Amino acid sequence: MEDPETRPVESHRRQRFEVVHKWSATAAAVVALVISLYNFAELHRQPSIEMTLPHLFRLEKLGDGVRFYVRPTVSTRFKSEDVEVITEARLQLTPTDANSISKRPVFYWRESVEWYYDPDSDTVNNRWSGDPAPFIVSQDKPQQPSFEFRASGWMYQAGRYEDSLLLLRSGDRAPLIKKFCLIISAAAVNELQNPQPPDQTIRFFRNDLPKFASSGSDAGCYRRDMD
Repeated sequence: MEDPETRPVESHRRQRFEVVHKWSATAAAVVALVISLYNFAELHRQPSIEMTLPHLFRLEKLGDGVRFYVRPTVSTRFKSEDVEVITEARLQLTPTDANSISKRPVFYWRESVEWYYDPDSDTVNNRWSGDPAPFIVSQDKPQQPSFEFRASGWMYQAGRYEDSLLLLRSGDRAPLIKKFCLIISAAAVNELQNPQPPDQTIRFFRNDLPKFASSGSDAGCYRRDMD
């Protein structure tokens, strides 16, 4: 026979269990809702993209103008249903010598190229890979476009340059801008103007050469790899 004195205790335990169960279910539902809202916001927010410059640029003189080759990495670390559209690429080279400002070159994105090794000549050459056109960037589709920029009626001069690579984005989004410095020696200018052998017209400039690592404010600038 059930003891009447135990009934209030069991009833109290049952009520407490029901209250705890309801609160646990409510808390779980709130957590699930927060996670769902977070995932929804992550999928629908504008992708945050980054541009990273390579350690190597290629410079070339051809005819009465010059070429500048750069292959940045454009990527995003976040998953999003939206995609980023890069509509234009621009290159600016500005001599730090005040007397040379008026001679600043005007570059334009002529085309995209791809690089390949030619075993017969033991050289790395390029060929056309695409016209200057918008391209898409998403988390599962990072891009490494190899830009060829050209400027007519101008020649590389010895000195230091403050430069930037600018990628325009669709809509009202701010452009991506990556600044860098370039130091061209007199010897590098001579090599560009008088390449030896004559058919090897491209020269490499790097920003990770150990011998220039302690160059003060010029550390990290791109320099001729043979300087």
